[in-house]
Amino acid sequence: MTATLTRPDVAPVASVKKRRRHVPGGLAVLPLLAFTALAFGLPAWAVLDGAFTAKDTGAYSTANLTTSLQGAYLTALLGSVKLSAVSAVLAALLGLPLAQAVVTSRSRALREAVLTASGVLANFGGVPLAFAFVATLGNAGVLTRHLGLTDKGWDLYSFWGLVLVYLYFLIPLMVLTIAPALEGLRTQWREAARNNGATAVQYWRHVALPVLLPSLLGGFVLLFGSAFAAYATAAAMVGSSVPLVTLQIADALSGNVLVGQENVALALSLDMVLVAGLVMAVYLPLQRRSARWLA
Repeated sequence: MTATLTRPDVAPVASVKKRRRHVPGGLAVLPLLAFTALAFGLPAWAVLDGAFTAKDTGAYSTANLTTSLQGAYLTALLGSVKLSAVSAVLAALLGLPLAQAVVTSRSRALREAVLTASGVLANFGGVPLAFAFVATLGNAGVLTRHLGLTDKGWDLYSFWGLVLVYLYFLIPLMVLTIAPALEGLRTQWREAARNNGATAVQYWRHVALPVLLPSLLGGFVLLFGSAFAAYATAAAMVGSSVPLVTLQIADALSGNVLVGQENVALALSLDMVLVAGLVMAVYLPLQRRSARWLA
């Protein structure tokens, strides 16, 4: 006779694994779905409901959306689009060579320092940033008086002054965005171009920039969205001297200009959401295409 020895812990482990396989995978995402519904769903519904509700009658109407695309509101929306586009283009043009210098640097300490500083500066904004520029380049700022910028026509509280302030956090954001794509450029591509007699300019024109184009456009879109949503810096610096949609929303909600325009402010918010949606619709396909080239 032969005896069969069995381990007493095999059956319980097998049963536990069997029970685990029968647990629905969808239950794991229920907390995330609940958080998303509370944090994003309810505010989105409030914006939609208010944007399509007439203030005087309480009935659903498109009057608020029509008003948000007329007069001063339309001027503010176009002003925000213009400011965001100009700032994003300049930040992309200035951030690309800076990121290339960081990526190709032989000093690891310098590279880590620049990337760490970029991560900090990309999130530095609001009232502290506005105060720093006012104290430095305002009408009575240190550099303004030292360099005599007022006599040369410099005005920080203008469209171009606001562009300069936005570049302070958009350029570091561009560095963080484009640096991984620059690291993905193959060394063999540059060597192959050089072996075929191509110059550095020809390499960048015919090889590097076509490969980086999706990442560059994606970075531009990301910079545009960041500048488009900025509020505190512009509010602390220019007030209502530069028409921006975020400032118009704040004025409509607080009743600084007209009373009873809260639903128009929600319609302006919906306009911003639509613009942001278009931005993301462009950004995501570009990122996927770039990932295929640089993977």
